[in-house]
Amino acid sequence: MNEKLKNLRILKWLSFNYGIYWYRFRKNKLSIIGLSIIITFVLMAVFAPWIAPYPSSAGLYTNFAQALQPPSSIHLFGTDEMGRDVLSRVIFGLRYSFSLVGVVLSITVLPGVVLGLIAGYYLNRWFSVLIMRLTDIFVAIPPLLLALSVASLLKPSEINAMMAVTVAWWPWYTRLVYSNTSSLRNEDYVKAAELLGASPFKIMFSEILPNQIGSILTKVSLDAGWVILIGASLSYVGLGAQAPTPDLGTMISEGSIYLPGVWWISIFPAIIIVLIILGFNLLGDGIKDMFSTSIR
Repeated sequence: MNEKLKNLRILKWLSFNYGIYWYRFRKNKLSIIGLSIIITFVLMAVFAPWIAPYPSSAGLYTNFAQALQPPSSIHLFGTDEMGRDVLSRVIFGLRYSFSLVGVVLSITVLPGVVLGLIAGYYLNRWFSVLIMRLTDIFVAIPPLLLALSVASLLKPSEINAMMAVTVAWWPWYTRLVYSNTSSLRNEDYVKAAELLGASPFKIMFSEILPNQIGSILTKVSLDAGWVILIGASLSYVGLGAQAPTPDLGTMISEGSIYLPGVWWISIFPAIIIVLIILGFNLLGDGIKDMFSTSIR
């Protein structure tokens, strides 16, 4: 009976907090728009083979009779120099963009957070100073420049582009978590846990980290747009996904040769990138409001 009562209390606590978080999120109408944009593009990427009007345009395909056709009812985004449907390639290109976000952030967030927790909790220890000095070195180099430098040393490919962006991204999470942890370590609940004999590991991950989830998730959302932009920049200069793999940055680069007359090859992928970045930024604002301490 006591176990059932305990489980019931846990469920009520979860439902209450879910309701509070969702209330805070939906109060910002722009956040709903951002979430809708991201969900729409993610679904397009997942179901690309079924919703793309010409799936064959995503691979080794040429149809010079249809080359450089302007937008029409047959090809909504027009065709490129190979006669491939631009809309289909944009839809398939979303797959690479979102896979880049998933790989880069899943690899960089965890080590960045752990290093920031260690450096912030063990403030002024030699390993804390070492972590932050190494972080400062990476942060001092612009992410795009660092990613270009790393990618230029490797063979151009999707995997190597992801590795290049990953190298440039972890320090920002280390710095964010370090800053938060170094201030939270002096809070009363942390001191109380120390007096009760809690281990440093438990204090860092059970007491300090949960109070940073909001800022970390907000940064993840904002960074997702930047990762896509840097990935597109690498592809634009030929250091990202290679032909015939559809990629938004590569499409912009290939279409720039034909500007301004044949504008649709470059403009439509560029608009999609702008919309994705806008969506992630609006979503980040909603996440920040969701974890705010006051209900407006």
